[in-house]
This record gives sequence, structure tokens and C-alpha cells, in this order.
Amino acid sequence: MAKQPEKITSQAFGGKSFKDLIVGATKRGDIFFALAIILMLVILIMPLPAWLLDIALALSITISCLVLMTAIFIEKPNEFSAFPLVLLITTMYRLSLNLASTRLILAKGYQGPDAAGEVIKAFGGFIMGNNFVIGVIVFAILVIVNFVVITKGSGRIAEVAARFALDAMPGKQMAIDADLSSGLITEDEARARREDLAKESSFYGAMDGASKFVRGDAIAGLIITFINIVAGIIIGMVQNHMSFSAAAEAYTRLTVGDGLVSQVPALIISVAAGILVSKAGMTDSTDKVLFEQVANYPKALGMSSFLALSLGMLPGTPAIPFILLAALTGATAYYLDKQQKQALEQAQAVLEEEQKQGKIAKAADEPIANALRVDLIRLEIGYGLLPLINEETNKKLTDQIKALRRALASELGFVMPSIRIQDNMQLEANEYNIYIKEVKSGKGELRPTQLLVMDPRGEPITLPGEATYEPTFGLKAMWIDQSYREEALFRGYTVVDPSTVVTTHITELVKDNMPELLSYAETQKLLDELDKEHQKLIKELIPGKISLGAVQRILQNLLQERVSIRDLPTILEGISEAVTTTRSLMMITEHVRTRLSRQLSNAYANEFGVISLVTLSPEWEHAFAEAIVGDGDERQLAMAPSALQNFITKVRNVLEELAVKGENAVLLTSPGIRPFVRSIIERFRPLTVVMSQNEIHPKAKIKTVGQI
Repeated sequence: MAKQPEKITSQAFGGKSFKDLIVGATKRGDIFFALAIILMLVILIMPLPAWLLDIALALSITISCLVLMTAIFIEKPNEFSAFPLVLLITTMYRLSLNLASTRLILAKGYQGPDAAGEVIKAFGGFIMGNNFVIGVIVFAILVIVNFVVITKGSGRIAEVAARFALDAMPGKQMAIDADLSSGLITEDEARARREDLAKESSFYGAMDGASKFVRGDAIAGLIITFINIVAGIIIGMVQNHMSFSAAAEAYTRLTVGDGLVSQVPALIISVAAGILVSKAGMTDSTDKVLFEQVANYPKALGMSSFLALSLGMLPGTPAIPFILLAALTGATAYYLDKQQKQALEQAQAVLEEEQKQGKIAKAADEPIANALRVDLIRLEIGYGLLPLINEETNKKLTDQIKALRRALASELGFVMPSIRIQDNMQLEANEYNIYIKEVKSGKGELRPTQLLVMDPRGEPITLPGEATYEPTFGLKAMWIDQSYREEALFRGYTVVDPSTVVTTHITELVKDNMPELLSYAETQKLLDELDKEHQKLIKELIPGKISLGAVQRILQNLLQERVSIRDLPTILEGISEAVTTTRSLMMITEHVRTRLSRQLSNAYANEFGVISLVTLSPEWEHAFAEAIVGDGDERQLAMAPSALQNFITKVRNVLEELAVKGENAVLLTSPGIRPFVRSIIERFRPLTVVMSQNEIHPKAKIKTVGQI
């Protein structure tokens, strides 16, 4: 018998427990939300009893407090992107309650103060102090504060924020694209930033329009209050035979109480809207931002304490409140100032200790370390370029250098050494020098606050700016103001920032000097970092069949022609095969290149997957073969200078004609003469690729576009 009530309850809910019904209700939130909107519309049509109106008014005040607390505690404005919708729904809800309360006031106002419910009675009695004149004044002040001050100010802020957010959207979008193209962010991070940017623009645009809801609500409250007072007095005198004073007191008390009940949540919602649109640029909750920023200036609190104390000492002013406030603000200022001094002293002590340890270490190592240390890559900048590397203001240059190291490791399998960046007071303010192994390999001049523009078609740049040359490739360029960025992109110009100019220059210099930067230690490190399954091959190969220095030289030969050494296992397998037949590092390198034929064919194919080839005529093939003298590593090219000059002229003419047509051709030779042809080509066209017939993969698509 004890289980019978549970059985009846389960049957009453169709065989489901109450918990199951609650869970099912949360899953159908869309239906309940639609029902809530319908109920608001029902309130506009059907009368509400006084007890139900009390519940609805209490819910209105609670919702407005919830919205205000949410606006205070969120860290970013677009985290509350549903606020415009909330503003619309709460405004509609309050107006429907205004209509319901108006119906009760006009119909039953003659019955007494509780005719429209206990909530309106409480506001009409407690807040007005049983004096409807005071109530009218309080209501008028609330409306003025809401309508003139808060609503108007928040609406203006929302309008300006929406305008600036939309104006800044193209620049922010291009900044995301630039960071993505330079490797600073991934595709997923770029997508997330684009979504945040779109949400931010949509939010401020919606807030610009939603602020009009609050303004309209304040106007509607004024009109409804005026109508209720006039209509109530007429109804009380004509229909209920009340005197003018009695009708005025009864209906005015109820109307003003109703107006206060409506205006208090409206004022709370308006404050929430003002806080939300005023938080543009903040990345923390309101209390943290406010208190942290005020606490940073204890002098301001100290001056406020002095001012309060001075006011308290004036004749006729109450001294106790001002003295108490002066003591409170003064004590707070003293505590904050003491904390700041302690933090500063601790930071200075840590800095002095680090400097002391650095001086000791420097003094101990100075005789040898300073004399023998060689920076593999060093970037020296003038004092005017220091903002490019200032960690507190701009990390773009250092971040791009980090991205460059990752890109080179992924593209060529070469781990670029760390770049030492230092200022040089002997340079001009905007100059920089790049050193490779203490030898100056490149220099340039930047404009840190401007953008460098180049025309890929080679035509003159028509934008206003300072004419210059791009430091990496020597192309004609121009420094322009950042305000012309969109116009330059619209005209099809290539636009780069100063950090990208330096990074591009470093990239090309590193690629040109990769063989020198690949040291013995770096080669050993590459081998040590291979997977365990390849370590057996390394043990069999080094040092039994070939030395580590020879492997380093072979890798340098590959890097000399910008061939990726990322597929190190295949390179080692090729070396292992070649050392059984030859000890010539040149021939071993050529065999390794043959093993890398798939990689080479893919790297030098165009966007259609076709390799454009320029072949050597049989006469030139025979001439080079006949001019090679010596054996093994002693093989050399002994060709007459006039023949070499003739060959260089023909190669230059053919490749330049193809370049004009947009063809980036590969020079194809027989395997035996390829290294010697390359040694000649690299002197006047270092970026021209020279491949042998064995390096063309069998499945590669080829097209012959010329012949030497």
C-alpha cells in the first residue's frame, strides 16, 4: 500500500515520472519559448486577475536584475550577443503588463489601493510615502533619468560603436588574412577570429537599433501614465460618482504606483544596456577593470581625501561625513601606494640580482666567450625600428621570425639557427643590417609606421608616398601611409608591412646561405632526431661506410640548390646505395637526387602539374662531356672561355624569352654533366633549376618549351 501513491502519480503523467517530464521540457525549449511569447500577446487582450498580475510584475523585476548582473559579470560585450533580443522581449513584456494593470486600475480603482494587486499597492504606499504628489515627482525623476540620461547616452555609444566596428571590419579582416599568410596563425584560428569579428559587428549593429526599444519604452510609460490619470479621474467622477479630490487621489496613487513598478525594471535594463555598450575594448569583468584601473592611481585617491577634508573644515558644513570619507580614501591611497612601492622594490631587487649574476658570469667568461662567439644570424636595427620588436607593444617581427623557422623546417627540412636581434646606435634610425656568420649579407631601410607597396606588373605606382627599392630583390617600390592600404589593394598592388619586409629579406639570405649554416652539430642533431626504426640504418652507414662530415657535405650540396632534406631517410638510403660503387661526394649527391625524383618533380611542376623543360642540344651535350677532365672528386670542367660565354648568352636569351611568356622553365641535361652545367648557371641565374634526365619521375608530366 505504501507504493500506491507513486503508482497513481506515474499513471497521472502518462507512465512517466515527474523528473522525466522536466528533462523532456528542457529538450523542447523552443516550444516553451514560443508559448511564453504567445502568453505576452494574450496579456494584451485578456484581463489578468490581481494575484496573477503580482506574480508577473515580480517576474519582470527579477528578470531585469538578472540581465543587469549578467551585463556586469561578462568579460566581453559580444559574449552577451542575445542582449538585443532580451531587450525586445523584456520591453514587450513590460508594455503588456502596463496594459493589464491599466485595465485593472480603470476598472476597479474606486475599490481602494489594492485594486490592482499588492505589488502596485506596495509601490504606491511605501515608495510614495502615502503622498501621491511625492510619487508623481519620484516617477517624473525616474523617467527623466532613464529617458534623458541613460537611454540617450547608451544609444549614442551604441551608434558610434556600431559605426566604428563596421568601418574597422575590412582592416581587421585584412589583418587576419595577413597573419594567416605569414604563418602566425593557423586556418582554424583565422576562422575563429573571423567569426568573432562577424559577431562583434553584428552585435554593435543590433545594439544600435535595440537601444531604440528602451527609448520608446520610456515614452510609452509617460503616455500611459498621463492617460491613466486623466481617464481615471473622469471614470471616478462620472461612473462611480466620486468627488474630484477622491478620484484624483485614488487613481493617481494607483497610476503612479503602476508607473514606478514599470519604470524601475526599465531603468535597470537601461543601466544594463549602458554597461554593455560601454565595455567596448574591455577583456574582463566590470568590477575587475574598474577597481584595477582606479587602484593604479593612489595619488588621485589622496587628492580626493585632501579635498574631502577641506570641505569638512568649512564653516557650516557637517564635518563628520567628510572627515570619515577623507579618512577612508586617505587610508586606501596610503595602502595602495605602499603596495606599489613594495612591488617596484621587489622588481628592482630581482633586476639587480639578475644584472649582478650576469656581470659575474660575463666577467668570468669575457676573456674567451666574447672573443670566440660567432652569431650565425644577426639582425642589427637602428633605434627608430625598436618598436617593431618591443614586446609590450608589437610582437609581429619576432612572431614572424618564429613562423619563418617553422616554415623553413617544414619546407626544406632545415632547422634555421636562432636569430640574434640587437640595436646598433651607429646605424641610421630606420636602417637595418643582416649578418650571416659575422659577414654583412644584406641591408635595408624601413618606415616603421608606413607600408611598402609594389606593382607586380612593373608599372609606376600612382599613390602619394616616398619612392624606394624593395631591399630583397631590388624592385621599385614606394612607402605609403597606412590610410592608403585599401586603395592600394584595390589597384592590385602588393602591400607589405615593415616586419614582413625584414622577414622576407632574412628568408632569402638564409636560403642562399643554407649550406654554410648547416653545421656538423646540426647534422648530428638531425640524425639523432630520426625515428627509432631509422637508427639501425644510421649505425650501419656511419662511420663504417661514410663519415658524418661527408654526410654533412652531401646535405649541403642538396641545400645549395634548395632541395629539401626533410626526407632524410630516403637520402640516407641513397647514400648507402651509392657508397658501394663510388667515394665521390659529387656522384653520391647525384645518386641521392635520383632517389628524390618524385620530390623534385613535384617541387618544380607548375600549377597544372606539368614540368616545363628546356633541353640541351646534342652539340652542347657532347661539348660538355668532352670538356670534363679528371676522375672522382678531381673531375673538373675545362671548357674554353669563348665557348662558356657563348653558352651563357644562349641560356640567358632563351630563359628570358620564356620568362616574358610566363614560363618558369627547368634546364634538362644528361646525368653526367648536370653538376658542371649547374656550376655555370648558378653564377648568373642562381634560381634557375637544373635537372638531369634521371631526376624526372616516370609519372611526371613534362613539356618541352625550348632548346639551348
